[in-house]
Amino acid sequence: MSNFPTVELPEVNAAPALVQLISELRAQYNDAINAVVIYGSCLRSGDIFDGLLDIYLICDSYRSAYDGSRLALGNWLLPPNVFYIESEYEGKILRSKYAVISSADFAKFCSPARFESYIWGRFAQPVAVPWHRDQPSLDNLHQSLQQAVTTFLGRSLPSIPASGTVTSLWQDSLALSYNTELRSEGNNRAGQLAQMSASHFARATELVAAQVRPPLNLHRVDGELHYQSSVTRWQTRWSTLGWAWRGISGKLLSVLRLLKALFTFRGGLDYIAWKLERHSGEEIVIPDRVRRYPLVFLWGFFWQLYRRGIFK
Repeated sequence: MSNFPTVELPEVNAAPALVQLISELRAQYNDAINAVVIYGSCLRSGDIFDGLLDIYLICDSYRSAYDGSRLALGNWLLPPNVFYIESEYEGKILRSKYAVISSADFAKFCSPARFESYIWGRFAQPVAVPWHRDQPSLDNLHQSLQQAVTTFLGRSLPSIPASGTVTSLWQDSLALSYNTELRSEGNNRAGQLAQMSASHFARATELVAAQVRPPLNLHRVDGELHYQSSVTRWQTRWSTLGWAWRGISGKLLSVLRLLKALFTFRGGLDYIAWKLERHSGEEIVIPDRVRRYPLVFLWGFFWQLYRRGIFK
């Protein structure tokens, strides 16, 4: 059994609105969901009504979760599928963006076998588990989360300074991962998150230090946790090339996932505009032709936003 440190937020995990939402989602997916994971800005703020609640639903299999083959095929070809749901509770609306992924795919995407950092980069960060079906489901999830941290640090260490504080270790590593996706956050986002979740990252690092490759040695200086690693010149070169390629392939896959979400995410274009506005502070207006023919005109629209510096 893993003791991986997830975030404990009793006031969030037991919130009646969230309990109701999870119940609705479990019924919608034929009770094939074995665990629910929360991450992102709502988790960090502690307010599940703050924007869109980010949820991952871990399912037994795509065939058991979906009634139709089209969504199951899309989930298998390019995990995860992303959807939107609203749930009303006592006059308040809980809005959520949720993703569906199988236990097998989640475990694979958290492991070094997966080159892309989309999953292991995301789930090396703090998460909460407000519901799980049984103890084996929770144990399997914790094992995958711990593996995500091990993979994340192992991939990052050859491309960052060989020593420093554990907070700087995570700041530099998160910056590498953020650069592989289309993101609207500022350049200081990695530093803010590393500072905000410093105690969580320290516990997670201590837990996986013996499993990380290249070796990760930890020690304390004036009470602050520091790290030191030993990497060869060739490891650094290969790692640099690897992150450069992740930057290219990751952004391409981000666009493909956005396009796929247009068919699964009700109000997908408006959500994209809202998210970009929220992080960039600039107004995003979606042209009528993009709304009518997104597969044709979305590419040029994204290019214009990129040139404006809305996302990187």
